[in-house]
Amino acid sequence: MFAEGFDRLIPSYPSAFGGYMTPTTYLSFAILTLFLVVIDIWQTRGGKVTITKAAVWSVIWFMLAFAFAASIYFFWDSYAPTSSYSAEKATISFITGYLLEKSLSVDNLFVFAIIFHQYAVPEHLRPRALLWGVIGALCLRAVMIVIGAQLLEQYHWLLYVFALFLMWTGIQLAREKGDEQLNPMPEKLIRRWFNVTDHYEGNALVVSRNKQWFVTPMMIVIGVIAFMDVMFALDSIPAIFAVTREPFLVLAANVFALLGLRSLYFVLQGMMDKFIYLYPPHEP
Repeated sequence: MFAEGFDRLIPSYPSAFGGYMTPTTYLSFAILTLFLVVIDIWQTRGGKVTITKAAVWSVIWFMLAFAFAASIYFFWDSYAPTSSYSAEKATISFITGYLLEKSLSVDNLFVFAIIFHQYAVPEHLRPRALLWGVIGALCLRAVMIVIGAQLLEQYHWLLYVFALFLMWTGIQLAREKGDEQLNPMPEKLIRRWFNVTDHYEGNALVVSRNKQWFVTPMMIVIGVIAFMDVMFALDSIPAIFAVTREPFLVLAANVFALLGLRSLYFVLQGMMDKFIYLYPPHEP
């Protein structure tokens, strides 16, 4: 009853290329995302994540994504009453987009490892740093998806621009020799605008000393994680838009792919000794 009244109060938001999602759908998905974030916080409490626990939760996140795909199949008419997509097409589009985003996010894991190594993040602080970094990345990706959907709705030819960009990215990756150090924009901006402490202060992002506020290195790490994720998303999001032009499905695929990324990272961390070429040669 409340949902029906809410939908009448606020008009449906048009999805790109003819689909319409009800406000209740977006509100419900936002609540679901918040609930999943709380679960992720709970399962990484204590600051120590073993490789076994991380592997189990990686499977759980994978199963949750497919459970959501099942809900799309059975309840798509409720999610998007006037969408041009059938339930079958919407389900296949979500699964394809999710698997594509998941596969394209694997290289993010190695970037996270390099970030934690470069900024000497203590192991017990990494779960919280990665959590806030992923949340920041989710927010930035949501903005990118909304803007991308609106642009594609008005300028269909942008898909060809995205295709050329993906080809250029592939060529650049093939020619990449590898940088030993990351020197991203967030660190430069934070150090320019704020005083930064020399050491980590637990999970704190901001501390007060002698009546003066300082940000901690944790703030820099979170900013760098979110920034680097968005840099990688510049090619993955156009790739998903080539699969489906329904913004809700693109957003949902990104949310489920990113939420499972933390657990996958800790699987990687547990196997770090097997990747002998991950760190710069002059460091142990």
